Amino acid sequence: MSTAPIAYRSEEIRTVAIIGCGLIGGAWAAYFLSRGLVIRAYDPLPDGEARLRKIVREALADLAQLDGRSKGGAGALAYFPTLGEAVAGADYVQENAPEKIELKQALLCEIDAVAPCDVVIGSSTSSFPASELQVGCSFPQRVVVAHPFNPPHLVPLVEIVCGQRTDIAAQDAAYRFFERIGKAPVRVTKEAVGHLANRMSAALWREAVHIVAEGIASVEDVDRAIRFGPGLRWAIDGPHMLYHLGGGEGGIEAYLNHLGPAQEARWATLGTPKLDAATRTKLVEGVADEADGRSIDKLKSRRDRLMITVLKALADDTREDG
Repeated sequence: MSTAPIAYRSEEIRTVAIIGCGLIGGAWAAYFLSRGLVIRAYDPLPDGEARLRKIVREALADLAQLDGRSKGGAGALAYFPTLGEAVAGADYVQENAPEKIELKQALLCEIDAVAPCDVVIGSSTSSFPASELQVGCSFPQRVVVAHPFNPPHLVPLVEIVCGQRTDIAAQDAAYRFFERIGKAPVRVTKEAVGHLANRMSAALWREAVHIVAEGIASVEDVDRAIRFGPGLRWAIDGPHMLYHLGGGEGGIEAYLNHLGPAQEARWATLGTPKLDAATRTKLVEGVADEADGRSIDKLKSRRDRLMITVLKALADDTREDG
């Protein structure tokens, strides 16, 4: 294998291969289509194409509600009977197989064997480190985690994670590509279980579960507290910037000097709950009360509708800043 530097495709990416066409792969396909890209898709299941096209239609309908997000359409989508045919001619590959490490490793090796060495391969995995995914690949340096946040066609975040053998140039190429098509990529330069956003989400939910388990508040009131409190601020700024604002004229330094000890005192009281039978019962019953008879589909439609509204507001803010 050559050790010469590779100029990975980025700005010139026009065709994307989608390997694995479930909910995540389908949403990815819809987003790429909305940005005017050509999609070459493959899924091993017999109903893969029909399922993909249904997901794409629904996701494109969501994206049509966002200004400037619908440059292409389902006409740019081609489905192939083999992985090799789907990858042929692709400038970038997004793998979306189920979260089974042996399956992903085998699939990525198959992709690696047919894709030109300057094509970056991204995996949508939410749990596996890139170093494990690279095992067996002839060109492991171009394999990265490119993890979206659900639903991928709406949430801008993409976590691009390096493995031990990843070429930083490959991560940079993926970053530039996602930024160019309107996503909000972040670089994760050191592997950690759950990458970045899921770790922070898990930390919050751990304390939310603790509060419910200890009887401090109900499931619904915990969710209301986040929705109508910090959740509103988090849609605008992240925790570090918000604490910077919380420090007044002195910013984050003043906050740390004045309230750092109080923050550490709160950290010391945070819980470490167990998802035992009693806690599970409280959570299940509490969520059922909060859902109030609404189906998963109805709740999902509500989530996506409101998310589109928030994204429109954020887009307006970006245009004003520009």
